[in-house]
Amino acid sequence: MSLEVSTTLEVLDQVLAWFEQIHHPTIQQKDWLQCQLALAEAFTNAVRHAHRDLPPTTPITLAAALHPGVLELRIWDCGPPFDLTTYLDTNATSLQRHQAGGGRGLAILTKIADRLSYDRTADERNCLVLFKKYQPIGEQEPTGYDPPTEA
Repeated sequence: MSLEVSTTLEVLDQVLAWFEQIHHPTIQQKDWLQCQLALAEAFTNAVRHAHRDLPPTTPITLAAALHPGVLELRIWDCGPPFDLTTYLDTNATSLQRHQAGGGRGLAILTKIADRLSYDRTADERNCLVLFKKYQPIGEQEPTGYDPPTEA
């Protein structure tokens, strides 16, 4: 399922309402709240950072999918390229401290995600991909679904 919105924080409620459509009763409350938080942080980062110098009409595209035991989020922005891996490597200490102010969004995303990437796509956009594993309510064994190593 996907959604395209403008570059404004005023649509965050719309984004979260859209995401609610994928909610499944087997997802534990803690895991669902973490996924909502990750979506809100990732969307906010796209608006405030990737699209900082772009007009509000610039689209942000979101997609969400539910796999057995894994929730997948994808957010495409039109900002300049950004090397997430290098940023995380060089700022690991400050991200671990969760300092107030800038940078907390990425710290939250790295804490929630089981797999996180941010790559430039062929159409000159960036795509943030987040996989969050969860233990479905009522299941004793992990489902065995393993997200792809490259998004």
